Parts: sequence; C-alpha cells; structure tokens
Amino acid sequence: MGRCAALATNMACELLTVGQMAQADALTIEAGTPGFTLMQAAGLAVAQAIVQRWSPRATVVLCGPGNNGGDGLVAAAELLQQGWPVRVAMLAEPERLAGDARLAWAHWQARRAACAPGQTLSAVLDEASLDGQALVVDALFGAGLTRPLDGMAARVLAKAQRKGLPIVAVDVPSGVWGDSGASAGAVHCDVTVTFFRLKPAHLLMPGRQLCGERVLADIGVPDTVLTRLQVRAWQNEPALWQTVYPRADMAGHKYHRGHALVWGGPLMTGAPRLAARAAARVGAGLTTVCVPQAVWPVYAGSLTSIMVHPLVGEGPNQWQGGLQTLLGDARLSAVLIGPGALGGTHPGGLKALVLTVLASGRPVVLDADALSVFQDDPSLLFAAIAGHGRPVVITPHDGEFARIFAPSTLAGCEGKLAKARKAAQLSGAIVLLKGPDTVVAAPDGRAVINASAPPTLATAGSGDVLAGLILGLLAQGMPAWQAACAAVWLHGEAAQAFGPGLVAEDLPEKVPAALRRLAAQDPD
Repeated sequence: MGRCAALATNMACELLTVGQMAQADALTIEAGTPGFTLMQAAGLAVAQAIVQRWSPRATVVLCGPGNNGGDGLVAAAELLQQGWPVRVAMLAEPERLAGDARLAWAHWQARRAACAPGQTLSAVLDEASLDGQALVVDALFGAGLTRPLDGMAARVLAKAQRKGLPIVAVDVPSGVWGDSGASAGAVHCDVTVTFFRLKPAHLLMPGRQLCGERVLADIGVPDTVLTRLQVRAWQNEPALWQTVYPRADMAGHKYHRGHALVWGGPLMTGAPRLAARAAARVGAGLTTVCVPQAVWPVYAGSLTSIMVHPLVGEGPNQWQGGLQTLLGDARLSAVLIGPGALGGTHPGGLKALVLTVLASGRPVVLDADALSVFQDDPSLLFAAIAGHGRPVVITPHDGEFARIFAPSTLAGCEGKLAKARKAAQLSGAIVLLKGPDTVVAAPDGRAVINASAPPTLATAGSGDVLAGLILGLLAQGMPAWQAACAAVWLHGEAAQAFGPGLVAEDLPEKVPAALRRLAAQDPD
C-alpha cells in the first residue's frame, strides 16, 4: 500500500521514533488521560479495523507480556462483545502482567464472563493455539523489540503464515524493529494497526512490506505533545514543502524561472537527455545540455525546446575549459552532472569536471558516475562540497552510496534512515538515498521517507529523470532539501499516472499530470 488508511481525519505526516511515541504517551498521561484509556482506544481501533475487513470468524489473539498484549486483550474483548468467536493465547502467565496490561486482562476476563459465561477462552500460547482458527491477531511485541523474534512466538507466527491465515498486527508485526524497519523473524501481515503517528518501520523496507495495509488510528494523544518531541522525520507529503514550491509569476520571463544546465557525456547520451527533459517539464525556464562537439548532432537531433551547447576538444581536459566558460554566465541557475557522464571512461577527467562544477557557485546535483568516481577519495568530494558554499544534492542508489560512505564511517547507524542522516552530516550535502523507500536527509538532521513510489520505477533511466526534476526545481530557486523531497514525490506521482509498462521516457511526459495533482492539493 502506498499510503496508510486513517481511522481519524487530518492525521499528519510526522514520523515518531519508538522513544518519541513512548514520550507522547507519557505526556498524555501526565496531562490527565489514564494510560488504560489510551489502551482501550488502541484495542477498539484494532477491533474496528478487523470488523471493517472481515465477517465474524474464529479468531485467536496472541498476546505478549507488555502493553502490546494489553491492546490485544482489549481488542479481543471488543470482538467478543460484537459476537465474534474469539480466543486469547498468552505468551506470559496472566499473573505476571503489570500496569495497564494487567487492567486489560481484568477487562477481558469481565467481558468473557458476561458474554461467554462458563467458557474457557484463554490459554498459554503454543502451536495448538492456531487449531481451528481463521484469523490471527499479533499483539505479541510492539515496535520497541530490538532482538530477533524467537521461541514459541516465532514458531506460532511462522505456522500461521504457512497455513495462509490472515494476520493483523498491533503497532508493527512482531519482529520488526520500529526505528529501522529491520526484520528478525517477522512474518507478513495483511493489516497493521498503529496509533497517533507512523514510525519509520511503517515506511522503511522490509518493515513496510511486512506491515501490509497500514491503518493509523487516533487514540486520544493530542497533537500538542509534538512540540515537546523535537520531530525531525516525516513521511514525504506536499504539506512539508508546498509553501516553498516555485510558482510562475505573471510578470516574469524565462530567466525568472531559472536556467538549468546538464552535463552530457559522449557515450551514454540517453541519460542526460532524460534529465534535461525532466528539468524542463518541472518548470525550468531554460534548459541546456553541454556536450562534446563530436556528439552534438546526437543530442541536437533529438532535443527541440532544450538547447545543446557544444564543447570543443577531444577529452575532458579540453572540455573543462569550455565548461568553465559556460559556468561563467551569471544567468545560469543550477547544474547537474552524472547521468551518462563519461560512460565509465576518463575517471580522472570526470573528477576534474565535477570539481569544476562544484567551484561554480551554483546549486549542484551529483548523480551516478559523478559520485562513484570519488570512491577512492570521498574526502576530496566532501571537501569540495564544504567549500562550495551553495546547496548540493547527491542522489546515490545503494551501490553508489556504499562506494563513497564506507561502513566504518557509518558505525552505529541502524537502518537506512540513520545511514542517510549520517551521510548528510559527513558530506555536507542533501543525501537522497534511492530505493522503494527513498530517504532524503539534510545535514541538520531533517529527513523524509517516501512511500508513494510504485515498483514500476525500477527501470533503467528513472533515476536520471529524478535527478533532472531536482535540477529543475533548484533552478527555480526552491530550497535544496525541499526540492529533493518534492522531486521524489512528483517522480512517484508521474509513475502512478502512467501505470504498468512504464519506461523512463514516459516519466517526463507524465510530470504535468503530477503537477496538476499537486496544484489540487495547494492550500491556497
């Protein structure tokens, strides 16, 4: 599922760590809402999600020893009240429950006595707990688990998956780590019901895939607690950046909308053309591709509204002078280098071209070979970024990321979000770490996780289009972090608009549809 369903309206896009969610609960309790009231709301939300999706059927609720299990007990009591055949399987002896979970056990027992007097509907968790059941509720462990799921809990969930039973998870599937999305023993769930705000695990792979459909429920935690939580991560939605998105000025002209420059290499000529077309489609007033003179006809013969500037010479050392001259034009707004840069040839020459671009005083996007060429000396790249003094966005996929950020430099970083943030801090650049769960991180710690990209984007050239979208927005003066976030969103929306059968050439032509959808969400 690309987006989460919400049981409440106006659910915002902040992402909370496990610690921040615990703090939100604590602040709510401190303000006068009993913890058991929150637990009751959570359990009712789980039951409601189940009733909305399935007809009554034999259901077993697997309950752990903590508050996650307490949520499950409340859900079981509500389902029983509505006439569902429900059983509870406890991982721990009820006598060991404490706090709100103990109150939830008493609530379940009272509801069982009222609705099914004389029946024993609770037992210790074992593999026989699944016998005769048609639906499983996983309320064993919440997002705070940071060890592999093992023992009886792991065996029962694995058996449920083998049997093909639908599974509903409370908070996150047991075995998924809330802050990183890592999985250690988790199984795929059909629905995951979580509360107040999503956690990184709901959007980061593999946690996102294991969650199935995500349901976000309001349980009574007030939005006012967010001011105390120092939130620095969000789900990528237009609300984050729409107020700074560039709008065409009726009194303006093409240079007011920015002049975008793309470096085009001599061999892989498709990538720069894709990037240039994307920059133009997203609104850059002018877009130029500068290319070696020998391949000027290849570019010029296929580009019409995009200008093609030839650079004389037979190699990067000679092209560098022409590039420097071109960069001297004060009307030039932003530069992209990397897509199809040199086709893997002349690494030393490409490094010099990248450093020339970084010395230009323009916002810069670095992609593909423009990053990999520094794998033997990433510090040279980082120093050039630091000395550049203008925004730089780098757009690596996992392989390129590993080439310039050694594991030793990311020690202690668990998961994609933490690694992207650390990489942004180390490099001084906006880091856009691509994938089905793209993360955009800024050196100051701000980060988004994008969850709207369809799998059809896993096609050659789509990354070049993304780089061009960022370039086009930077050229129009959009702040770099917001430009990267907006480009990722538009990229996904364009792919969604096209549907199956997508190839990279289709993406720039679907950008107008994405822009119309963005305009429809404009609060103004």
